Amino acid sequence: MHICGSPLQGSPGLIPIMAEQSELQIGVAGQTAILNCGGTPHKTGVTWKYNNLLIRHYGGTYLKGKATMTNRSEIDRKSKHLKVLDLRLSDAGTYTCEYDSYIVSISLHVFQLTISLDGRFLPNEVPELTLMQSSSSLPDLAITVFDSNKNTVRSTLSENTTPQKYILKLKQLEATDSGTWMCHIHSDSPLINQNISFDVKVLGFQNPNLERKYATVDSTVILSWLLNFQKIKWKEDFTGQLNWKQQESATAHELLDFSVTARGEQHETKKSSHFRFETPESKPEGTIKVELPKVHFNHSGQYKCELAYKGRYVQSMIELVVMKVSASHVGPLPRGAEMTLTCQVSGPLSSNTHLLWERVNGTQMDIKKSKQHEVKVEVNVSAAGLWTCHLIEDNDRKISLHYAVEETPVWNTYVEIGASIGGSVLALGLVCLCIISSIRRQRRQQRRKRMAQARQYLLENKTSPRMGKDWFQDRGLDGRAGRNGA
Repeated sequence: MHICGSPLQGSPGLIPIMAEQSELQIGVAGQTAILNCGGTPHKTGVTWKYNNLLIRHYGGTYLKGKATMTNRSEIDRKSKHLKVLDLRLSDAGTYTCEYDSYIVSISLHVFQLTISLDGRFLPNEVPELTLMQSSSSLPDLAITVFDSNKNTVRSTLSENTTPQKYILKLKQLEATDSGTWMCHIHSDSPLINQNISFDVKVLGFQNPNLERKYATVDSTVILSWLLNFQKIKWKEDFTGQLNWKQQESATAHELLDFSVTARGEQHETKKSSHFRFETPESKPEGTIKVELPKVHFNHSGQYKCELAYKGRYVQSMIELVVMKVSASHVGPLPRGAEMTLTCQVSGPLSSNTHLLWERVNGTQMDIKKSKQHEVKVEVNVSAAGLWTCHLIEDNDRKISLHYAVEETPVWNTYVEIGASIGGSVLALGLVCLCIISSIRRQRRQQRRKRMAQARQYLLENKTSPRMGKDWFQDRGLDGRAGRNGA
């Protein structure tokens, strides 16, 4: 990992020395060290050595030595300073600059700072810093870590710490901790004050870990999660998905999955065909957003957005609470009658949240409040009026839903009474009509029966019409009928 340090007094990573003196200089692994040869005349040849091994000579001839840093070093032609590139712990030691009859000796002490997971974390993970120092001199070090806001970070030394290797465990990270941090190294003997900066990137959501959102039935709800990968310039692939479940113990249903490439390209795929939701095309980059166009009471529950990076996971959840109101009687309230209004939410409420019925322009007597953790509150209504149910969290009204109670008008009551009486009279008339019709039908049937008997008699006895007159009269028939029938 490349870790950037802070230059001190014009020389990156070094404590400047005075010419022709043995001085201590500090270098940081991975950086460039510039070793000062002092006030060397421009035309003077100079020879740089490391622990008496030739590094480079610059003068009438240009020579390269066999020291380990030879291929990573160069001599500045004007200042004669030695520049060592990509400094390593093994580069620590004594450097000498020789010109004319002068020798400048420099003791180089090298620190190497590394951070676990290459500085790429997810929220709630604990970084581990490892500070190594070259073994030529092992001063007792005091180490202080500062975050990107220059606040001191609590750190704990690991049990595996040695005089040469310091291991520090830092605090649990949050997504907002991304930035450039600073490790300050101090020693009284020898005197060392060195700052080494390092990058911390925390991939995650800018939403809180748990967010609660309230909605009323049939309203439109938008749920969104904002990822911070563009803000921290995350240049690696990662994936994620959005799940929903109605209760903690219920089965989770995958709504969509997404992926983000190293170039920051975001792709989404809808996975559910039964749960009605939309994914808006127009939205800020790095946002996971779903829209519920018409919320149902059973749309409530936990919407969990989860991202995965190298087998590690982080999630952010939005809990949707849906409220509805209903009445025990549908339609206008008859005079003298009573109905019950019910206000209900879909899930448990926290201790600082409650439901409240109140009548608009009513009195204190027209207020009904739910008890702690109750998800339903009822109020009995005996008169017309507009009632409102509020969901209140910490004295803040989150959502409200109205219910208008209408009373049946007086003339409607008279109409209903008249209609009732009229209906009764009509029913009685129909009954009488049915009885009269039945009597007439029975009489006609009896008459037809006697006529049939008369015809049968005439045919069987061959009786003349005049002699059968008494027979017809005994049966209530006109003799002419018998003759006509014959």
